[in-house]
Amino acid sequence: MSIATELHCHNSFSNFHVGEGEPSYDCNISIRDQLERSFNLGLDAIFVTNHNTLDGYRQLLEYKNDHEKFKKINVYPAEEITIDNGAHVLAYGIHDEIPTGISLEEVIDKVRDQGGVSSAPHPFGLINALRDNAKKCDMVEVFNSNNVDILSNARATQFALDNNMTQVAGSDSHVLSTLGRCVNVINSENNLDDILQAMKSGDIRVSQTGYVSQSETLDHLKYKINNSKEYIVDYISEHYPNAKWLFTLLLRLYDSNQNSSMWPLFYKIALYSMRRISQKINLQNQDPSFMKDRNLATIFKMTL
Repeated sequence: MSIATELHCHNSFSNFHVGEGEPSYDCNISIRDQLERSFNLGLDAIFVTNHNTLDGYRQLLEYKNDHEKFKKINVYPAEEITIDNGAHVLAYGIHDEIPTGISLEEVIDKVRDQGGVSSAPHPFGLINALRDNAKKCDMVEVFNSNNVDILSNARATQFALDNNMTQVAGSDSHVLSTLGRCVNVINSENNLDDILQAMKSGDIRVSQTGYVSQSETLDHLKYKINNSKEYIVDYISEHYPNAKWLFTLLLRLYDSNQNSSMWPLFYKIALYSMRRISQKINLQNQDPSFMKDRNLATIFKMTL
């Protein structure tokens, strides 16, 4: 039996769990809409991978069980855990939350103790990435829809091949239209034990991939900005005090016209910068730690 599966998606229960240094609001997808889209796409199963919580899985399962329409879609537990260095790890098939802020090795031990499977999401992204430590996980996400720099996914694919790792793809869905953007086919019966065994044996393949669009990215950013303005102001004051005037001006311009043609232009500039930085990190092996330092001058220099 082949199961079409979404392995990396979020819903509104991810809010307020993303972690320190991040806006509280992460996703506005309701559990009803998440199930409706999964049904319309013909998915057989989805793993809910909210940040640092199993909330959203139980609520989705309860809603599904109360609606006959969704009886053929199976919903399974997972968690996207932020470890001690800020990188992310996906844990599939767990039933007890794994705490944030512990080491990668501790996370993997706790996943295995629960009979689950670990995966390295966006392992060569510019932030929150395990990079070479991804080899410690059971699987590696070789395609993440949000890695629009493209090179991050290419590096992840080569890494998986070099280390003979099981490859998967993740929609990393934070807006409804990206749910099911990436699909994995698992050769197993549609129950958790069989699926986890298939993952462990590598009996899974990527069947569909696709990148998030400009409009989808901007919609997600609008949601986060509109709900997190106080956080953004505090964050800028703490980390970019010398540029506070610039960010404050941009926020005022945003408030005056959220649909201005200026924002797609900013997106294109940001995308160009991201690709330049990714090229230096993922192709020229430059140290990516400067991204965590939040030094605008250094980041700008890396885009040249």
